[in-house]
Amino acid sequence: MSAIVFDNVGRRFERNGQSFPALEEVSLTVADKEFVALVGPSGCGKTTCLRMAAGFEMPSSGRVLVGGVPVHGPGPDRAVVFQQFALFPWKNVTDNIAFGLRNKGMLAAERQDRVAGIIKLMGLEGYETAFPHQLSGGMQQRVAIARAYVLEPEVLLMDEPFGALDAQTRIVMQEELVRIARINPRTVLFITHAVEEAVYLADRVAVMTRRPGRIKEILDVRSVREAEDWHRHTRVEDVMDLESFVHLRTHIWRSLREEKVDAEH
Repeated sequence: MSAIVFDNVGRRFERNGQSFPALEEVSLTVADKEFVALVGPSGCGKTTCLRMAAGFEMPSSGRVLVGGVPVHGPGPDRAVVFQQFALFPWKNVTDNIAFGLRNKGMLAAERQDRVAGIIKLMGLEGYETAFPHQLSGGMQQRVAIARAYVLEPEVLLMDEPFGALDAQTRIVMQEELVRIARINPRTVLFITHAVEEAVYLADRVAVMTRRPGRIKEILDVRSVREAEDWHRHTRVEDVMDLESFVHLRTHIWRSLREEKVDAEH
């Protein structure tokens, strides 16, 4: 089991000799093989939550668990995909994807089979020998996601992975992520500023308050998706036209707007 649990988590930062709360009393569970998107106002602590799940930062209070084990640092059970592709410019697609497997000491034959499989899954066939500068932004992000998936982590942590892409490429990547998640599901915590993206991708959407961030509400998208059979539509724009999708999107936007208005008064 690979659930992510935030148990009454708080996080404070020191600045100029003073302590500032970034998160307070955050409790959230991402169930095994569940896709949860986290949205909230800028600066509310979304990325801080992800970094604590990754083991890059520690909570000031409470605890974060993955698979029932408290997180004390990074581990092979978790992989992180950032907004910036962070590919090695001197390595081609195959070598970028295989990098983590080499570090794990995997035998060459098994490594080649694993990489070939993920290249096919990610639609990267024909680009095996291409270098990052020869790829579009969308293709580079495919490589970055493939590099994470090839390690077969139990948990995938994604910090605005499509934020640097143009609108059309972003939609294509959203469709691809849905396709991959159906074939090869993982426990996913997905950070985004895009409400439509959160509703389209996630099983549940957690909305955070302004700083210090708390979980304001959690919306069950999966039950709506299954009731309305969103999967009969293959394109993002068709799903986004559905009344049920528009209702969820509008609800989240209003919830976020409340946080902005309250902050200004």
